[in-house]
Amino acid sequence: MSPQIQAFFDPATWTVSYVVFDESGGSCAIIDPVLDYEPKSAKISTLSADKLVAFINDQRLTVAWILETHAHADHISSAHYLREKLGGKIAIGNEIPRVQETFKKIFNLGSEFIPDGRQFDHLLADAETFKVGKLSATATSVSGHTPADMAYQFDDAIFVGDTLFMPDVGTARADFPGGDARRLFRSIRYLLAQPLKTRLFMCHDYPPTNRSARWESTVAEQRAHNIHVHDGINEDEFVAMREARDATLEMPTLLLPSVQVNVRAGEMPPPEMNGISYLKIPVNVI
Repeated sequence: MSPQIQAFFDPATWTVSYVVFDESGGSCAIIDPVLDYEPKSAKISTLSADKLVAFINDQRLTVAWILETHAHADHISSAHYLREKLGGKIAIGNEIPRVQETFKKIFNLGSEFIPDGRQFDHLLADAETFKVGKLSATATSVSGHTPADMAYQFDDAIFVGDTLFMPDVGTARADFPGGDARRLFRSIRYLLAQPLKTRLFMCHDYPPTNRSARWESTVAEQRAHNIHVHDGINEDEFVAMREARDATLEMPTLLLPSVQVNVRAGEMPPPEMNGISYLKIPVNVI
């Protein structure tokens, strides 16, 4: 059964969230939802997430899954909020404990934070299949950007997370803790070995000035035109390009707040004795 797909673009973080469903009145999965965060004041809001809620309610959908492609470093996840509002199980790749362990050390998270993935309802293994109502889906490990990146395939549609961007933007960075440019190349080549008409849905778009935001391409378009990894680019060439480029990139604006929340499946750190949750800023660490 071919999935129905509704995209929601957040211009503040250039993130695309998706609702994937079988039919009106049926079941859906939410992929990579955004929680709004204002970095100057550290205030959060749910305007972006509530757009998903409104659509899901309007379509009379039951949420089966809330899927994260990875622990994002450029936006905070609204997965926890959406589960409270709509139900469903929060899932991520089963390599997430590696990411949690890394960031537990960086942020010196307390003993209450156990880096074994228990914060999520389900940890998906490579090649694991699951159901969304009448839809069948497959989770595929696409590590490289982080060790725990996953892609989710529904029929001819693959949600690729941060492995690929639109062809004129290229590919994800691989210099975050646990990132690996060679693994990223191999993950991308796996995706680009799928049938040429396979639809690829991005998690982000950072468009050049001559076009508006877009988030859907095909395997054929990526193989022909991706500026970093089109056909003819070999692994060594890609790794050299990626490592040189990554060395020039600034850290994402929301890296520090995002990762602390996203390794907790979108839940804020426990409130302290005054009832307030705090996010840490490690000095001279990242």
